[in-house]
Amino acid sequence: MSLAQQQELESKYVMGTFARKPVEFVSGNGMMLTDDKGKQYLDFIGGIGVISLGHCAPALVKTLQEQTAKLMHVSNYYYIEHRGEVAEKLSNILGGTTDSGEPIEWKTFFSNSGAESNECAIKLARLYAKRFGNGGSTIVTITNSFHGRTLATLAATAQPLKQEAFKPLPGGFVDVPQNDVAALEAAFANHDVCAVILEVVQGESGVHPCSQEYMEAVRRLTSENKALMICDEVQCGMYRCGVPFAFQHYGTTPDIVTMAKGIAGGVPMGACAARAEVADAFGPGDHGTTFGGSCLAIAAANCVLDELGREGEIERIEAAGEHLAERLATLPHVKEVRGLGLMRAVEFDDSVDAPALVLAALDAPQGLVLNYTGAHTLRFLPPLVVTNADIDAMADQLEKLIEA
Repeated sequence: MSLAQQQELESKYVMGTFARKPVEFVSGNGMMLTDDKGKQYLDFIGGIGVISLGHCAPALVKTLQEQTAKLMHVSNYYYIEHRGEVAEKLSNILGGTTDSGEPIEWKTFFSNSGAESNECAIKLARLYAKRFGNGGSTIVTITNSFHGRTLATLAATAQPLKQEAFKPLPGGFVDVPQNDVAALEAAFANHDVCAVILEVVQGESGVHPCSQEYMEAVRRLTSENKALMICDEVQCGMYRCGVPFAFQHYGTTPDIVTMAKGIAGGVPMGACAARAEVADAFGPGDHGTTFGGSCLAIAAANCVLDELGREGEIERIEAAGEHLAERLATLPHVKEVRGLGLMRAVEFDDSVDAPALVLAALDAPQGLVLNYTGAHTLRFLPPLVVTNADIDAMADQLEKLIEA
């Protein structure tokens, strides 16, 4: 079936919630995608930060082939292979120590997506406050954040343009500017705060990291007020920023961490992990899912965690991230390069039209799959297997396109 035929079918039968680019990808290998005409493209968005091990990574393909031949789903009424192992691995890489110096134990709820993981965190925070905490119900969010598109996570997503059409939204959320400690302190003074939820590195807003001072202030204020600190690591977690989770760059440890995207390398999966004493606020029937933590997703996550946990991977990812930042800074008309690890954004001056640049990159002889988050902003979330040679090839081609 041709691209034109596919476009016609989708326009007729698929809800128009995405303005899709005019290309149909049919296969992939590592950093490369191939379209229906056989043209190849270097992929620097990785399924929006999902393709951790590269497209069709041999270890993951083998794992999925073996698992689909055995069992794909039985529901959460029963035990399945590897679920406890994956939860233990997440607990180990989340790390942290208690005030008495003991290792923190984390418990995980497995979901299907980042939005579901954040829904779980919101429910858990309010339930914990009622059962063990300060009794509050207000959750502080950060201006320009993105936590999902369900009604509750949209209410937590402090972007009025995304919210307006869907009002009334669930209440109990207030937002404060990122890295504004005074505004955060005022929110605690004026509301019965049970939790603060933040992206350690905001993704959809254009890759804006939290400051060290701000992360420390969130941890201090939540602890002093018997509230919870929730880190949304859906996009910036799972080794995307080098270390397993971006909060680990700051020397702070939250109470709840949400994740998804890269956790299973392309298989839909999410997770909400909480310190054991917080997680124990949930009892049977308080939360659930049909598909979350399925046999297939757990097998995929187990493979991804093993591959990314290999010795030297953190250093390799951080080095690649530094090289990416250095090359982006050399492009024409650059005002700023932001981010951590392999989560980066470049802000151009007004002469560069980012949406047009993304389309031009698809049409270029060496196709590039890029992403814009603003009129003059490109975001980069390549597969974590990206090499310096891949980065150089992308930057060389992008420079030609900007100067064309």
